[in-house]
Amino acid sequence: MTQMLLPDMSTMSLDDPGPRSSEPTIPDDINHATDRYMQKLKAYAKSIPYSIESNTKMQEMLDFILLRIAQCIEAQDYEPGLIQWDTMLSYWVMLKYPIPKEKRIRLAKLYFHVSTTPGMPTQAMAVCADGLSNLTRSKKKLSIDDMRLPWKPVYNILVKDLFLKRRQFEYSQLSWCMGYIADVARRFFHPAAIDDIMATFVPGINGTKLDSILSSQYYLLTFLPLTHPQSYLPTLCRLWESINSYMYDERMLQFLARLAELHVDPTISDPAKIQDIPDDEKSEDEGRPAWCRADLDDGRPWTGLYKDVGIFTEHEWHLIMCKCLASMEIPLKDAGSLTTGPSADTSSSFELARLPKANWRIPSLARIIVYSIAQDGPPAPLSSAPSPMFTPTASGVSTPRVPNGSVGDYLTVPLHKWGQSKGQTYLAGSKALDSLARLIASTEHFFHPTNSGNWTTDLTAFIKYVVYEFNKRWHEEQRDDCKTPLNRRLTGEMKRELIKSLRTVVLLAIFSQDSGTVANVQSALKSMCCMEPDLVFEPILERAIPSLEALVETQRTLSVIKALSAIVPCIVSREIYYPGAKYLITILQLLIPGIDLNDPTKTLCTTAFLSEISQYIMFGDVTSYDDSDAYSAADLSGNITVLNGLDELTDPTLTQAEENALLKDTTASFASWVANFIRRVIQLLENLPEEGANGSAGGASEVQVVDAVTGACSQICVHLSDSLFDLVLNLIYEYASTNVRSNAVRAIHQLVECVANANPEKTLAKFLPFCIENIRAEIEHGASSVRTTAASTPLPSDATLHWNLAILRGSVYNDGKALLRYKEQLLSLFRLLRDKALSKRGFSWSGKLLSSALITLTHTYPTENKFVNPSEWKSEEFQHNHHRYWGRLYRPEDVEITWHVPNEEELSFALELFKEIVEPNLVALNTLLDSTDRDAVWRNDFCRHLSFVREAFSGIPTLFKEIISPEILHSMAMTSDIINEIPEMIASVKPLNSGFCLTDPSDQRYRYISGLKRRYGEFLHKASGSLQQQGEENTVDAVQMLIASIQTYLLEYGDNRDSYAVNSDQYSSEMNVSRQYAGQKIWPRAVLVRRARFYHSSRLRWNSIERAQGSLENTLLGDVVEWTMWHYPSVRQSSQSLLESLSTVYDGIRLRALPVLYKALQPGTDDDRMKGALWTLNSSAFGTCSSFALRCRADVSFRKIRNLWLVSQGRRLEPTLATEYISRLLACGHNEKPSIQNCVSAVTDNGLQSFLEPCYLVYEVENDGIAQALDALKVCIHSGKDYNDVMLRARAKRIERIQLMNKAIEATTAAVLGVANDEKTHWRYAIVAVRVLRTLLRRDMPTSAAHIRLFMDKSHDSNPNMRYYAQRGVMKALRYIKLRTYCRDPAALALGAPHNPLKRTIPIRPSHPFTVKVTESYKLQTPLNELGNEPVYLDEMLQGWIAWSPETTFCAQPQLTTPTFVWEKVSESTVACVREIALDANFWKKLTTHFAEENHETVVVQDHISCVKSIFQLLENEPFEVLKPMVEDFLADSDKNKQRAAAELLAGILNGSKHWRKEAQNRVWEWFSPHIKKTLGQTMKTETLSIWTSFLEYLFYRKDPRRLQPLVDHLVDQFLTMDYNSQSSFDSVKVLALFRAFYSQMGWKFSAWVDGSLERFWPELHSEHDDVRAHVGEMLAFCTKIKWQPKPSVPLAEVFVKECRTSSVDHDIMGIRGTFFIDRVHELVANFETWREERLPGVRAFQSTYDRVGIAVCRWLFSMIHDTQAMGAFDYILPLLPELFRFTEVSDNEELARRANTLLVRMCGVTPPRSLIGSLLEATFTAIQKSSSWKVRLKALPILQVLYFRQLPLISEAKVVEILDVLCKSLDDEVVEVREMVGTTLSGILRLSPRRSVITLKDRFVKLAKKSPIPDRNSPVYNAAIRQRHAAIIGICALIDSFPYTIEKWMPALLTTVMLEHAYDPIPISTTIHKCASNFRKTHQDTWHEDSRRFTDDQLAALSTLLTGSSYYA
Repeated sequence: MTQMLLPDMSTMSLDDPGPRSSEPTIPDDINHATDRYMQKLKAYAKSIPYSIESNTKMQEMLDFILLRIAQCIEAQDYEPGLIQWDTMLSYWVMLKYPIPKEKRIRLAKLYFHVSTTPGMPTQAMAVCADGLSNLTRSKKKLSIDDMRLPWKPVYNILVKDLFLKRRQFEYSQLSWCMGYIADVARRFFHPAAIDDIMATFVPGINGTKLDSILSSQYYLLTFLPLTHPQSYLPTLCRLWESINSYMYDERMLQFLARLAELHVDPTISDPAKIQDIPDDEKSEDEGRPAWCRADLDDGRPWTGLYKDVGIFTEHEWHLIMCKCLASMEIPLKDAGSLTTGPSADTSSSFELARLPKANWRIPSLARIIVYSIAQDGPPAPLSSAPSPMFTPTASGVSTPRVPNGSVGDYLTVPLHKWGQSKGQTYLAGSKALDSLARLIASTEHFFHPTNSGNWTTDLTAFIKYVVYEFNKRWHEEQRDDCKTPLNRRLTGEMKRELIKSLRTVVLLAIFSQDSGTVANVQSALKSMCCMEPDLVFEPILERAIPSLEALVETQRTLSVIKALSAIVPCIVSREIYYPGAKYLITILQLLIPGIDLNDPTKTLCTTAFLSEISQYIMFGDVTSYDDSDAYSAADLSGNITVLNGLDELTDPTLTQAEENALLKDTTASFASWVANFIRRVIQLLENLPEEGANGSAGGASEVQVVDAVTGACSQICVHLSDSLFDLVLNLIYEYASTNVRSNAVRAIHQLVECVANANPEKTLAKFLPFCIENIRAEIEHGASSVRTTAASTPLPSDATLHWNLAILRGSVYNDGKALLRYKEQLLSLFRLLRDKALSKRGFSWSGKLLSSALITLTHTYPTENKFVNPSEWKSEEFQHNHHRYWGRLYRPEDVEITWHVPNEEELSFALELFKEIVEPNLVALNTLLDSTDRDAVWRNDFCRHLSFVREAFSGIPTLFKEIISPEILHSMAMTSDIINEIPEMIASVKPLNSGFCLTDPSDQRYRYISGLKRRYGEFLHKASGSLQQQGEENTVDAVQMLIASIQTYLLEYGDNRDSYAVNSDQYSSEMNVSRQYAGQKIWPRAVLVRRARFYHSSRLRWNSIERAQGSLENTLLGDVVEWTMWHYPSVRQSSQSLLESLSTVYDGIRLRALPVLYKALQPGTDDDRMKGALWTLNSSAFGTCSSFALRCRADVSFRKIRNLWLVSQGRRLEPTLATEYISRLLACGHNEKPSIQNCVSAVTDNGLQSFLEPCYLVYEVENDGIAQALDALKVCIHSGKDYNDVMLRARAKRIERIQLMNKAIEATTAAVLGVANDEKTHWRYAIVAVRVLRTLLRRDMPTSAAHIRLFMDKSHDSNPNMRYYAQRGVMKALRYIKLRTYCRDPAALALGAPHNPLKRTIPIRPSHPFTVKVTESYKLQTPLNELGNEPVYLDEMLQGWIAWSPETTFCAQPQLTTPTFVWEKVSESTVACVREIALDANFWKKLTTHFAEENHETVVVQDHISCVKSIFQLLENEPFEVLKPMVEDFLADSDKNKQRAAAELLAGILNGSKHWRKEAQNRVWEWFSPHIKKTLGQTMKTETLSIWTSFLEYLFYRKDPRRLQPLVDHLVDQFLTMDYNSQSSFDSVKVLALFRAFYSQMGWKFSAWVDGSLERFWPELHSEHDDVRAHVGEMLAFCTKIKWQPKPSVPLAEVFVKECRTSSVDHDIMGIRGTFFIDRVHELVANFETWREERLPGVRAFQSTYDRVGIAVCRWLFSMIHDTQAMGAFDYILPLLPELFRFTEVSDNEELARRANTLLVRMCGVTPPRSLIGSLLEATFTAIQKSSSWKVRLKALPILQVLYFRQLPLISEAKVVEILDVLCKSLDDEVVEVREMVGTTLSGILRLSPRRSVITLKDRFVKLAKKSPIPDRNSPVYNAAIRQRHAAIIGICALIDSFPYTIEKWMPALLTTVMLEHAYDPIPISTTIHKCASNFRKTHQDTWHEDSRRFTDDQLAALSTLLTGSSYYA
């Protein structure tokens, strides 16, 4: 082949619109625009080195895209048309051009209406939902003033889809999608719709059913507009406080967080705004009721929603803080007191998980608290202690002289006066901040590493989010446009007190060993140091420097390095903390040992710190310049300020001039530090393990370490002064030139790259001549002369060559212009390497060197990322005073970026490289292909030549722009994978400027390089064919190289080297690292350089979307398909991976590949080829994808939301291709090889998961909203004359496409039916066929008789899996007949919402008597007939618990003789087929045989029941006579399997008879009624009990009991007449289990039977049988639940909402107080006294009535507090509390004691009614003080502590004083264990007590200790004296323990005098002291370097003595 001539460079000119222009032109319409968003675009335009398109041009492109979107939607071309053009819109948005507001509004409306159209394909819905989110995300771009949306369309779809029918087993993500749309659109729901929303959802709340509670809550919190919550917020809070549910809490907190943040602006909620907003988007079924709001209008001007605390009342705030405390999930060794909410949630159904999950509660709580902070109370004195909760104040209480009474009386004298507070004060005058500080103080102990656990992560996350939100709000309020009133804004005092509140716990948690906790602390510290650096910086430094100096504990070292990384802004930013910079060099020097290969984690932490530091500073000595500062610098070590503990800095603050002098002096140490750092890095490289065959040294950790270290080096080198850079360069050169380390080849490359990145000219000058000389010498001496083609460990003789190649490759890294000086040397070197580098690594690295050089020459990239602009960096002022610039941040428009833009010389050099190096290789390769002698030498020559060519082309992704000719474009459209679509709807893009070098096809250079690349592609095709024919094992390396080369040819273009995705991730990552607060507008320059690079990559991405796909590309794609089926697995895998990548770029792959792949599945095909074809079909590029999903997949990564379902739902089998695809797979049974069949199984399973039911109902659904939105959009985009022509052709093509799909589906059905019916088909394939046929059942088309016959026949197949799928097929087919018959329109059919002809909507007059009448009517034996003219049933009470709607739906009785249902005529043949089979006794005999076969089921199988039900619903009672004898036989047989079969058949018949004509129903019941007594009583055995209970549960589920009256009569009669104390407990259990199945499914409808049931069952509390008592407990809990009902004056939503607003908090409108059983409970209390006296002792105790009833009561109350209505339990617990405490002390009944103790602890985790808090505490006090049993006192004390901790926000200060009073009195208890427990409890409570109580008690305890002399041991008062002194010591120890992490001013004296004085007193005094001392040492060891300063030398010595040894302090 002749060589292509290289054109004469001197005669050519560049057709380049921008890349080589030093000053790119900004279009006038961008440059002179004043719009905010155009200014942002201008900043982007300014940041890149070429001109961008004018806004006018891009708006025309936008109009065209919107035009196509409009045409698609009007033509109903949702798939693929709409999805295609939405993808184009998303790409257009990437270019940062603004969408005009009017277009944004109209497109958003259109997307909303499309996404809420019933039946819309899920992918189209997802695309529109995501588009809606993107268009409306910015609150500044769109508000409700601009656009409104209706709420009902979303709800109408959601409510139909959320809860599934029992026969509905296929479900989608529709509910999630609708929830997402509602959340996005709620901002545009009109606030006038609030009343309508409340009127819709409030009546639907049923508090007795958790699903109803949670779904109603979701509807309310998702649809209610957030702007005007004043009318509904009290209602929501009242509902919330009454419900015990973790899931409920989570969603409620998320909602309140949004409200709290939104309503700091008072204008948002102004009622006057409602009238100003146009109400122009109201759907037909929306109303606008005008509820009375007179109570909200006080006649004054609107000032906002502000209440007691933020927007919350005091009552609501305390509830929130209780939830906050519980959310931390802190265990108190209290048997799980926080499990009651999650336990209640276990009764929720799985469908609720299909809704969008609520946000994590921790960030929600933080946001609520932060946005509730305001000046709303009297301020407390400023804090000076570590935690502001501990503000010392004078007690003002005189001390009594002589303790005349008891010790307790003496200690509590002053406490009685504390309750008389002069008025509460709050931290910084803010109630919310005060609550937060109390919360942090109460949990302080749990931050310490020694007391950490899962809760620590939550606690630290909470702090992280608190400071994040505070910082965000602080900066929001600094802006000029802030609308928060001045008196509601955060103040500096608040900020300072917040940091003080959090500082101690953060400093504790930094030493945690949990990575999540440490990450949270780092984030918190970063925000805190930006807010109040002087409070954070010094304490961190004091911990860090000693730890780094000592390097004793690895974990501690890691912690302080991470902490230092968090406070980097304090160190480097002169704006944030001016004094911080002077410590930098000390820290840097201490971190040198952090570079340690033996400790990868420490190294990674160190390098992260260095990388962040170095992007803010310059490393350079400024002392060498004239000193401009007035002060001389002193030695740094003498100027580190030593803090006294954590107190405020008291040393005088230095002036800025003094600080600068100190800092300047430290810069002199940079040289030594940099040298030491580089030497340390080199030392690390030397110690790397030997490199393996893949070129990596060691494992993943070593690679990560090297990458991190060189990354830090790179950042440091960029910011070195010239002199320091020379120093570093010389150090690295010295090392590289005098050493050869085979273990550090990759590492030295990266290290040299660091200096090349900083200064390529100097680096090249230093290294290039040296490396070239060495490489030549090595080559001449035989290096790389051993031919290899596979990766292997390099030879030692090649080490020097590899070393120098690595160095040289690193040195050519940055600036192409610097390479030009070495042009000839490089050309000569490349020739040498091409000819002489024969080893795999030799020629691979040589190729990479060539690729690096070409990238450097031809690519457009920033050449530097210094922390200041280049002009500033070069200025003399900066060089002399760069320390003044440290931490500089920039606005995007202020950044100047230096780009490398290839010039003509660089392009000439690049093309010359191709001419001299690449082209000869290509010639040699073609020659090699002609050779027939293909030995190892041939293989080596092939691989190395191809490696050079491949690497060269991979280095020029932007050298020339592909031009797609019209012919190729037309060909691409014709061969697209998007089939049956008009060409106009196949989206394509126009190329844009993006920095390509050669763009003119007429340019000779363009023709040369494009022609050479084509020759390269032609060679690849030729080689592919040649190697496939050869097929030898020794060609695998050559094939792998060929496949990699094809990948380069087809994919290396545009953004592949500047990947959009990679840049996006890096940009986000760098922003996250650099972010100081949310909403930040100024950034480090490096971030903005990355931003510019990201924008450049997005433009490259645009040009890479669509690639030229001519005949050559198509043949190469075909070659790849062939390689996917080659006979070597490694080749197949790499080819299949490549094909996946290609499918995201090239269109038409699948249609070309499928015939080839299908052919490989035919009989006689080689096994390996067949495997390859199957695994290729299994990839996402093939059978599992629809045609349009293939083309759009590349876009998936750019969308934020639809990932969840777009991939899973969009991966569908294209119906027109499905027939052959499925047929081919089902024909693979010819190859019986197990590995092949496993492949087939994997492919079919994957395919069936994404094989969705076809449904085209959406094209018949009319949506007026779409039509109106379309009209509005068309006006906006000025649709042209050809609009209708294209639209009509698209519509016609869509209709044609649907017809083709329908035909294809029919063909697929017929083909698969043939396979399924063929007796020769293997059972595995038959099951697959049945699964396919089940999916092909359609709701929009009738099912054929043959189709249903197959399911009926297979429903009794011998294979259980076959039966499973076939029965579900029957259920689905017959359910669809019902839907098609009774759905009124296509929309209803799409939603699965049929209209039952028996449904009656009847107007009602809501009242409480009406509610009672409805519930009581269930007990009647006849249906209600007073609501209308006919008797009606009410299967579900969906309303009435709180309120009724004006009308409700009932179900009429069927006619006596007329059938209810008349099925659709088009299904007559199907019904006839079912009838024919179902009337055949053989069918039922076979079916029931399988029902009755032995299996492991202990309950009825729902699928069996539903299958039978479906048949009987369809045919009514026609098959009954056929089946009846079989049922009777099963009923008569006692075998459990026969009984189960009978139950399943009966349930199916009875459930299917629900709407039969009355006559037929009566006949069935007449037959079954005689069997009831025997079946559900006499013949029932233990093993069949669960079967018949599940039978009843199925029947009574959502059903009016009057439909099953004979069963109800039997169950109630059995229950009422049963003797529950008979000899056999099973007889009782049978009755109770059946009755429980009845009442549990009835739910609220059981109310009518409650009184009678309790009358009968209450006496059985003391039944002889434990099982009976367990059932009693369950029933009592159930009755309590269903008797709970709110108490509005009238059961109307309007009344309820108003009364929630207007009634006092003490009014129990929710009815949560337990009153139903209160009389019976008081009776129990009285009886327990008697039963206690009668209690049997010892082993017979469990037989006592006392014990029996006690256990039953504990079970009942335990069930209550673990249910949703847990609050109601307290009214019953309170009277029983004394007895419950007595239960805990019984020693002869472990179960009673355990249950009582667990109940007492668990109740503490439930928030009680506020009015009962005092009573609960009083009852606990009584147990502590007055109980005669010390065990009761001992048990009650922890309960008090748990109750106090869990309900802390609800307990008043006066009550706290009372608690202290009780505890102090109890210190005098006679029992040591009780006294010690009092001390433990006291210390916990003192932590949160007013400081005056601590000071006063301290004085009391000290005086008591002094006045408690111990007499002789024989003295009669000895024990009393010991007790008195022990009380004092316990009190002192409690005081010390209450401050575990700080040293109070009084503490040293207390420890070293009083404690030491009594350290050797008799036991238990000495024991208590030593235990306290041990705890003190444990909790203060981490901060002892700081805490020790609180002690004098004498005190330290005394303390050492106390702690038995001075070594701890030595």
